[in-house]
Amino acid sequence: MAKRGPTPGTPQAKRGGQTVKEKYGAEFYKKIGKKGGDTVKKKYGVGFYEEIGKKGGETTKARHGVKFFETIGKKGGRRQSSSK
Repeated sequence: MAKRGPTPGTPQAKRGGQTVKEKYGAEFYKKIGKKGGDTVKKKYGVGFYEEIGKKGGETTKARHGVKFFETIGKKGGRRQSSSK
């Protein structure tokens, strides 16, 4: 049985997401994301997030190398200029 709706990543899917955002607001996504995260935490525990974070870091390192982490670390460590 085929999945309903547009193929993820297509312009049609993006329009659908934008329509939902306009109808329910950005808070809707925050709310459902938190609800999903809380459910996973309750089912698998905090250690699950530590495990998948470590796996993700290892995969990123394998794909992009240590230099990538150095670059994003420097960008993240820069002080943001004030726009006041």
